Amino acid sequence: MSDAVDAARVRAEAAVAAAQAAKAEADAALERAMSVAAEASAAAEAAAAEASAASEAAATVAAAVPGEAATTTSGPLGEADVATIRSGYAFAGPAIEVGALVNGDALADVPVRIPLAMMNRHGLVAGATGTGKTKTLQVLAEQLSAQGVPVFAADMKGDLSGLATPGESSEKLLERTRGIGQEWSAQAAPTEYFALGGIGTGIPVRATVSGFGSLLLSKVLGLNATQESSLGLVFHYAEKAGLALLDLSDLRAVLTFLTSDDGKAELAELGGLSPATVGVILRELITFADQGADQFFGEPEIDTSVFLRTAADGRGIVSLLELPGVAQQPALFSTFLMWLLADLYNDLPEVGDLDKPKLVFFFDEAHLLFTGASKDFVASITQTVRLIRSKGVGIVFVTQTPKDVPSEVLAQLGSRIQHQLRAFTPDDAKALKATVSTYPSSGYRLAEVLTQLATGEAIVTVMNEKGAPSPVAWTRLRAPQGSMSPTPAAAMTATVQASPLFATYGTPIDRESAREILTAKLEAAAAAEQERGDAEAREKEAAEQAKLDAARLKAEQTAATAAEKERAKAQAEYERQQREFEKAQKAQASRQSSGTSRARASQRAPKSVVDELLGSKASRTIMTEVVKGIFGTLRRR
Repeated sequence: MSDAVDAARVRAEAAVAAAQAAKAEADAALERAMSVAAEASAAAEAAAAEASAASEAAATVAAAVPGEAATTTSGPLGEADVATIRSGYAFAGPAIEVGALVNGDALADVPVRIPLAMMNRHGLVAGATGTGKTKTLQVLAEQLSAQGVPVFAADMKGDLSGLATPGESSEKLLERTRGIGQEWSAQAAPTEYFALGGIGTGIPVRATVSGFGSLLLSKVLGLNATQESSLGLVFHYAEKAGLALLDLSDLRAVLTFLTSDDGKAELAELGGLSPATVGVILRELITFADQGADQFFGEPEIDTSVFLRTAADGRGIVSLLELPGVAQQPALFSTFLMWLLADLYNDLPEVGDLDKPKLVFFFDEAHLLFTGASKDFVASITQTVRLIRSKGVGIVFVTQTPKDVPSEVLAQLGSRIQHQLRAFTPDDAKALKATVSTYPSSGYRLAEVLTQLATGEAIVTVMNEKGAPSPVAWTRLRAPQGSMSPTPAAAMTATVQASPLFATYGTPIDRESAREILTAKLEAAAAAEQERGDAEAREKEAAEQAKLDAARLKAEQTAATAAEKERAKAQAEYERQQREFEKAQKAQASRQSSGTSRARASQRAPKSVVDELLGSKASRTIMTEVVKGIFGTLRRR
């Protein structure tokens, strides 16, 4: 026992010694780290002093040289950094003017731009609420339209509708625009308004279930591989059977039919459908419809080429999708956008890199696109974003923080405009740190700058004409030329009704589809079944009647037989009595004949006195009375 205790004591002493040694090493490492940090701080201070001295010297030289303008260096950047940014955004081809560099004050001679040809490399506009994201989107959309590029934007709150109305000038606005070198003038962009399923103000946007496709629908519903395969089989059957899948009720009708007694045999050769699998799909469809998706499906299905139009003056038409209350229906929003991108990808030819995009999408409130999305759905979006660039389509996500967009999608983005971020909570601070880590190295302390940006300012980095990232630039953004307030509802309604698209897509079409066809088929089957049942009932009733008739006939025959027997018996009795009667008659006749013979004989013999006496009427009367008296046959009087 003591040996075990001694051994344990030895092990404990060894562990304590090891812990002390580790502590000593940690203290030494901490001292070294502090020493390195001190050296780095001293070096940074020395570098800052040198930069300040160089800046002062440059300012002195610039002031001493006539005709040379001095660039303000009161901000965080030195002359070298400013020159790098100036050259980094000096593109040879056409570009989108984002704003001007801020280095303490705005530097109008250092514009920040995005090459027009790089707009199909996608982008991100991010920032906290109220920092100017929507106005940035408006500025980009106006300039794209002006350069002949069609634009599609999801207008969540109606703020973007001001694109269709010229802006209003003010001294404050002009002072700002002059400070960044913008020659501002009020101008409206050619605009069309659209609405999902006709909910809200706009040309109704609808798609058919068959046009949406089983694969994309499976991704949206979050089905597994087995369920996805089964749904594809249902679409295949509907197409072969001529059952048009126009809305979700059509799809539900086909699913229900194929698992019913009437429809099970339809897919027997193809393996059939599991009732459990169909049950899952039907439940997901009901949930999907409850989220508002049933409003999107139907006819007439919109041709997505309408979003690629230009106006008569060559400007690109801005298509605004009005989405009132979509925050409560994220499934509807994401479903439409995925269908739209997928449809464009299928329809547009491969074009590679163009001088300017064929279309640029702005997805405002992009977090709604990914809220609750499955891995398969995110993978589908990522693939679409990556591949659609070769079709000449650019995508710009607009959201509050980059973390709202999956990292797989962020990796595909070429341009970033980051408005102010706030760090009020530990999660905010974590998001800020993550955002800073994604930027190229720069002369800014981005963790500080991103929380200090004023409204209408942003940190910008884009993809230059060679496909390399541009320098990080603190930018004061340009002002929209359209109205910063929403366009009045009456003006929007008038625009919609005057659109040539309204005649084509304004009225919903409810033609015969799978639901009606299957309903008629089931009703016909039910009617046939009813007729068959009625026929069987009639046959049964006829059989019962025949049975009753047979029984009655048999009874009648039996009665007739019995009656015949009785008649025969009566006839026999009658004949017997007749014979006896005839026999009696014959006997009587014979007696009468004998009496007549005797009478004749007596008439021929001479009567005696006695005979004459007895034969007289008086004698017979007397004799009768005598006999009655003798035998008592006379009633006493």
